[in-house]
Amino acid sequence: MKLIIATHNQDKLAEVRNILDVGDVKIISADDAGILEDIEEDGATLEENALKKARYVWNKTHEWTLADDTGVFIDALGGRPGIYAARWAGENATGADVLSHTLHELDGIPHERRTAEFVSVIALISPEGQELIFCGTVRGIFLVAPRGEHPEQLPYDSLFVPDGETETFAEMPREKKNAMSHRARALAQVKDFFSAYS
Repeated sequence: MKLIIATHNQDKLAEVRNILDVGDVKIISADDAGILEDIEEDGATLEENALKKARYVWNKTHEWTLADDTGVFIDALGGRPGIYAARWAGENATGADVLSHTLHELDGIPHERRTAEFVSVIALISPEGQELIFCGTVRGIFLVAPRGEHPEQLPYDSLFVPDGETETFAEMPREKKNAMSHRARALAQVKDFFSAYS
């Protein structure tokens, strides 16, 4: 069985493959499926964006298709950046730009008020066109300075410490992060679905 992940982000693809290790499911990227164009994420919610990406790839392939959208909702900033987590430092911002912008926005906010929630919404479409939605969340706090080495496309990992932990996502071994992250929690539901499906 083939599952196409509607992403060009190799870090995300590796994370999905690591978590969603289900039997005979062959996991490939949109690039592997010959879909090279970027899909504009102009929805008003994480669910709308995830569905838009999944539907785009599904319409071209009619294979099992999975897409996700992730947001970070910082309490002291009124929930910003929310669904614009990847773009609030500018459309072509680097990971370093995102870190710098986030720290600037949080400047002067005391540690105890830097709480936040990461939310990942996954849209899964079957070859027959059935649409399913899965959601994972993790709460934690943002530090005043980054710790650990983060992948370029996952800049928040070096600032965010989940509740009950002392390490940032970037400092954790991959296996530990992949057992508890927001995306991991949503993907665990997808894994359960496929396990029951097969």
